Amino acid sequence: MDVIKIFLRPGGAAQFPMHLYFLIAIGKTGRESMYLYEFQGKELFKKFGIPIPDGFVISSPAELDGRQVQWPVAMKSQVLVGGRGKAGGIKFAGSAQEAKGIAESLFSAQLKGLKVRYLLVEGKLDIGRELYVSIAIDTSRKTPVIMVSAKGGVDIEGLSDSEIYMHPIDPFVGFSPYIANILAGKLGLGGGEQGKQFSKLISGMYRLFEEYDAELVEINPLVVTKDGRLVAADSKVVVDQDSLYRHPDLKSSYEDLTPLENEARSKGYSFVELDGTIGVIANGAGLTMATLDTLLLHGLRPRNFLDLGGTDNIETVKNAFPLVMEAKPKLIFVNIFGGVTKCDTVAQGIVAAKKAFNITVPMVVRLSGVHEEEGRAILKEGGIAGLGDMVQAVKMLAQTNK
Repeated sequence: MDVIKIFLRPGGAAQFPMHLYFLIAIGKTGRESMYLYEFQGKELFKKFGIPIPDGFVISSPAELDGRQVQWPVAMKSQVLVGGRGKAGGIKFAGSAQEAKGIAESLFSAQLKGLKVRYLLVEGKLDIGRELYVSIAIDTSRKTPVIMVSAKGGVDIEGLSDSEIYMHPIDPFVGFSPYIANILAGKLGLGGGEQGKQFSKLISGMYRLFEEYDAELVEINPLVVTKDGRLVAADSKVVVDQDSLYRHPDLKSSYEDLTPLENEARSKGYSFVELDGTIGVIANGAGLTMATLDTLLLHGLRPRNFLDLGGTDNIETVKNAFPLVMEAKPKLIFVNIFGGVTKCDTVAQGIVAAKKAFNITVPMVVRLSGVHEEEGRAILKEGGIAGLGDMVQAVKMLAQTNK
């Protein structure tokens, strides 16, 4: 089975079936974390005094015309996936003509299934060494942690634990200059001019991490140029989605969502399109994973997933159905464990949707939890199959699908 890797730390990865990608893929649902494009991260780097290469962003090859450029340049596809270099998303140009051809090629192709809408064009660095530096949340310690390695670059995930140094930060004390000295020593930068550069850089990273409610601030690679400068050659910044009201300067990356996902998001629903035939409405990430696994075990593939969240509003349930119907599913499966979301409320919303939107697609509903008996009675009155057991409900779907 195809898998994707989500790196919990450099050198460690969890593997998940591809059908669960929507729960953990970069920026896909936008429910918890917002991943910034490289150029967005570098704009923040510049704001906090972190050195970056000179460059500019284009959204079409024509924007290269008339540009005053210092050749050669790196032309970097801006997509929210890793491994762009190995996938051919980063190329180098030594002239305007070559750059135009590369831009046309990158804009007309897809990178790991994503359309390239922006290119970052920046001066090619004269690389002496490549380092790795990041600040992230350590969920086991409940603190921020700074991770550094003297071996940065495209193969960072292959490093062993012994090649990575981790320094937790007491959130009540914060970042102190002595920490920068320790980290510089681990990277072989010493206490001279490069040590001073690094101290300023890591201090800026930590201020960015705090002020922008970040979950991750990463530079890979942090380049030491042959003339001794430290420059952030790449950026990865992940921000807590729930903090965005405090950061109006950050723009969410809607471009990597499908039109239907965008529509759902604008209406307040977490919605992901998939490649199967079963329209799925559920509530909660844990239940969703169980739902999709159970569907697949019975030979059924989801066409979409829509998360109702913790609503107890009939209209919210009702208005979820037009989005699912736009995906043109063969069958619909509603799987609800009632807590905050009460089963009778969901049942009323389902019956209202069936009448209002003239839904004729076969539907099976599993209701379990608060007011489940009342909910199933409402469904029965509306001519909709309602069960209390998820596996039995999926088996009914499988029989209907034959």
